[in-house]
Amino acid sequence: MSQQQTSHRGRATRVSHGWGEALVAVLAGLVAMVVTAALGLWAAGAADLPGGAFWPVVAAVVVMAAGGCVELSGDAGLIAGTNADLTVLPLSVTLAGALVIAAGFLRPLRHRAVAGGRELASWAARLAVLWVLALIGLSLLARHSFDIPLGEGTIADIGDLLDASPTVGFRADIPITLVFGLLWLAGLLFLALLVSRKAPLPARLVRFQESVRPAAWAMVVLLLAYVVLGLVVALVVAATRGHATETFAVILLGLPNLVWLALTLGLGATWEGRVDGPFGLPMPQVLDSVLRTPEDSTLNLSTLTDYDGRYWWLLVAAAVLLLGAAFVMAVRSPARMRPWQHAVHMAVALTLTVLMICLVVQISAHVGLSLLGLGDLGGDLAGVVTLRPHLWSALGLAVVWGLVTGFLGSLLASRVRRRGEV
Repeated sequence: MSQQQTSHRGRATRVSHGWGEALVAVLAGLVAMVVTAALGLWAAGAADLPGGAFWPVVAAVVVMAAGGCVELSGDAGLIAGTNADLTVLPLSVTLAGALVIAAGFLRPLRHRAVAGGRELASWAARLAVLWVLALIGLSLLARHSFDIPLGEGTIADIGDLLDASPTVGFRADIPITLVFGLLWLAGLLFLALLVSRKAPLPARLVRFQESVRPAAWAMVVLLLAYVVLGLVVALVVAATRGHATETFAVILLGLPNLVWLALTLGLGATWEGRVDGPFGLPMPQVLDSVLRTPEDSTLNLSTLTDYDGRYWWLLVAAAVLLLGAAFVMAVRSPARMRPWQHAVHMAVALTLTVLMICLVVQISAHVGLSLLGLGDLGGDLAGVVTLRPHLWSALGLAVVWGLVTGFLGSLLASRVRRRGEV
């Protein structure tokens, strides 16, 4: 009888980690990403794109959100050419899919203390196979081309004379998309295991959870707190200043891009970039104003407050939320840990978090038209948007902030009843 019960439980465990559960997790994550991208693009006016381009654009946005690569290409006749490149992550779409897929990955693993490495690898492999199929389907859909109107004037006359009809198109690079899409999924599943208190770990890794899991959870709380705070601010702006559809487009496509950038700026980090041509940063307007210069401009608290002194509140928000994250980390850690240990854990976690932000928030976009090899011509046809961090100074500031807030958070948590063991 006991053997039958054991066999039954084993079959139940295998079923709970089966292809059906994996399919539900992947489809739910994919639907969350597609719906978020579609609503965001609709709010941005992409529903009016010609030639049925809306859904290919949605697919391209989802591919980029999953870490994939979308290549831009152009053609403008025999003696004219267009060139374009785009590197940006729509992090609202990324976050929506990540939360849903992570929940689906962790659900069958809850309420267990330990799991074998082979079991976890098998469960992740099922998700990976289905995720690859989803990425292939999205990549095949993510391709389209657009005609670029030359307008009136000299450029239009030259275009007619040389029979140059510029077009710009895009298509997903399937091999690169599959590689980076799998890396994105692997990183997501690994982070989910680090953060969840109920997810089991292989026996040889259990001893690391006391130091790693509280810090990882604190960083996730910090990032989500910034997203929630940014959402509240965006909704207030939409209600009081108008431009509701543009604001909702930013919320649904790039809210984490803005608020996580604000986190690094609040820490004192410096970014540099440039906005030139018809393209720009949609919100807040001060970013476009600071960066819209002929050469690269510096973006930090000092340059922002030159336009609006209220941006010093970014420093206050960073201090308060970091201290809150350090307090959460200390409360979830074993009571025997010392303040200097909390400081080190917080410093390491915050440094890795800032590194991640610097890698995913940076932007590089360029579109141009050249005639007879003369370079970019036409003010309405050429544009550049770049944004990149001063990486090493940002990481150094993260270490300092982590040490200070980790130590103070530990002192605050010492007055709170805490657990002895994880």
